[in-house]
Amino acid sequence: MARLTGRALRGERLRGSLPNGHRWTTTLVVGLRFYGIEAPMPSDGPISGEIFQTDIDRLLVPALRPSDVVIMDILGSHKGAGVRVTTDLAGGQHRFLPPFSPYVTPIENVFAKLKALLRKASARNRDTLGDIVAAAIERYHLSACASSFAAAAYELE
Repeated sequence: MARLTGRALRGERLRGSLPNGHRWTTTLVVGLRFYGIEAPMPSDGPISGEIFQTDIDRLLVPALRPSDVVIMDILGSHKGAGVRVTTDLAGGQHRFLPPFSPYVTPIENVFAKLKALLRKASARNRDTLGDIVAAAIERYHLSACASSFAAAAYELE
């Protein structure tokens, strides 16, 4: 990811570099709580139901508490039968968002800020990208997580 716009002094040309050629896809799935980000799950390529189920079993389920509510959008990989069974067995409740409702998804604000940091850093390989994502997740503060929930109209208890 790279910035597509910028500023330069009057009369000067703005120069930057963009990768040319093959682009790769990296998918990041995270758990968002009022106080921070948990269970980051980066994957090379688009996410499938099998990859998502593996990540849920390996990272999300150990982080779940009996009172947790797992909220997901209606992406096909989120709808696997095993996902619901796994989260229910871990003691969490499973809910789906209504279609076309990004405004009630607290994670959208988090990903917007994360993408801005990624564009600023202009990572050009997977290792650098991983380091930048890890640093951004560590810097994401309690107030920012709580603000994401408030912006999506969730009541903070």
